[in-house]
Formats: sequence, structure tokens, C-alpha cells
Amino acid sequence: MEKENREMSEQAESSGIGHFPDHEDLVVTSVEMLKKPKHRYQIAFGPYLMTVHEDVMLKYRMFKGNVFRKEELEEIIVADERQRAYVEALNHLARKPRTAKEITQRLQQKGFEPSSVETTLERLEKDKLIDDALYAKMWTEQRMTSHKKGRLWVKQELRQKGIGTELISEALGEISADAELESALAVGRKKWQQTHGEILDRKRKTGAYLMRRGFGGEQVRQVLKRLADEDQEKGEWDDELEDFE
Repeated sequence: MEKENREMSEQAESSGIGHFPDHEDLVVTSVEMLKKPKHRYQIAFGPYLMTVHEDVMLKYRMFKGNVFRKEELEEIIVADERQRAYVEALNHLARKPRTAKEITQRLQQKGFEPSSVETTLERLEKDKLIDDALYAKMWTEQRMTSHKKGRLWVKQELRQKGIGTELISEALGEISADAELESALAVGRKKWQQTHGEILDRKRKTGAYLMRRGFGGEQVRQVLKRLADEDQEKGEWDDELEDFE
């Protein structure tokens, strides 16, 4: 409770209502919609001014003639920041799906208080607007099937996006080893056809390329054998396969 009161006091100062008189009735004398930013209103209490989001203004009935105390306005300031954080998160999500970590980073960059960030994440999860488990599955399928990336590559990407280890394992588990091998073979064949020179040199270059794309050593060996067999009689180049583990 003490922490919450301190936060409200700090936000009151930063929002410009710190100089509002204490323990006095503050009567709303005018309510004016601002041109920018959208959906924000300027609320006047005689010479004292503050701005709030439209949703907050309506929720707290900040209409002309209504009376407030400074401590009530401090609570409204907190509610307003949380609403602004939520709107900022929605705008960020409008471009593409995001993880909880990505939303957190965005709100932190915009200077929102930790409690506002936490409240926003809870609200987004409740509204099913962020879902790290679903995100991980969709991202994994797209990267491994459409973009032909290996699971090691995708695993690292998901870690960077803040997805938990268990959710990553579940997402990767939905892509079969055969499907991943087919992706490795598709990109490996393309690289193989672009590579010239001795067979051993082609294997090294193609194998290194596949490893960089996140495919495992065993899959790389299988792909190289298939590619070599497509150019030569089966088994002729087996002894030259490199260890890519």
C-alpha cells in the first residue's frame, strides 16, 4: 500500500498536478477535447489543468460541475497511465503479433511505470491479445516450413523473444524430424547447385551453410549423402562425408 501511494504521488508530480491544492474541493470548470494526441481531453479545475484519455474521463465522470479531491485525481492519473500503456501496446500489436517480452520492452522504452507495464500484460493476456505459447508455435511453423530454418536457429530466435524453455520445446516438438529434414534438403540442394569444384569442397560449403541455418549435424550428413548420391553412384562418396556435429 505504501509503495502504491508513493507511486501515485510520484506520478502526480510528473503529470503536473503536484501543485494542485490539498484537502480542497476541485470543481471541473471545463472539458476540452485535444486535437493531438487523439482521444485525450484537457480537464480544467479553474486555473488547474490536467489531461486524461477519453476512456478514463468517462469512467470517472470528469464532467463540468463535478467535484474531486487531489487524492482522487492522483488515482485517476495512475488509471490514465495504465490506459495509455494499454493503448500503446495495442498500437504495437497492430503491426504484428508480439511476445510478452517485446511488449514489456516497448512500454519500458516509452517510460511507463513497472506497475503499468505489469497491469497491461495481465490485461492483454486476459483479452487473448498476447499468448506466448501460440506465438511460439506459429513462429516455429513459419520459420521451419516456409523459411526453411533449422530448429537450432528457431530455438535461439524464440529465446531472444523471451519465450520460456518449456514453450519452446513444445513448439519445436510439433515439427517432425522428417519435415525438418525435407527443409534442410530443399535449401541444401539449392546451395549445392550453386557450388562448384571438387566434391569434397562442395560438401564442406553446403554443410557449413546448413549449419549456419540451424540444422543439426546428423541432418546435415543425411542431406550431403543424398546430394552426393544424386550426382554420383550411391555410396561412392560416403567415405568423404565430414563430421558436422
